[in-house]
Amino acid sequence: MRSTIQARLDERSQKALGKLVNQLGWSPSRVVREGLRLLAVCTLRAGRREIVGLGRFASGLRDLGSNKKHLRGFGR
Repeated sequence: MRSTIQARLDERSQKALGKLVNQLGWSPSRVVREGLRLLAVCTLRAGRREIVGLGRFASGLRDLGSNKKHLRGFGR
């Protein structure tokens, strides 16, 4: 992946970028880099989501309480 990008900003985005540059005293590139970093932290997930507190059971299945396949027919 290349380390430089080119982006077309609409008027609203251009104004927001200008305000952030003035307010923070950063370069436009730094504002974009920090914005990407924050967006990545908020949206990208590393690996599979698991329920906190799930343990290991005698069956050896770690996802016994969260996997729908294992819960089929439970409580009937």
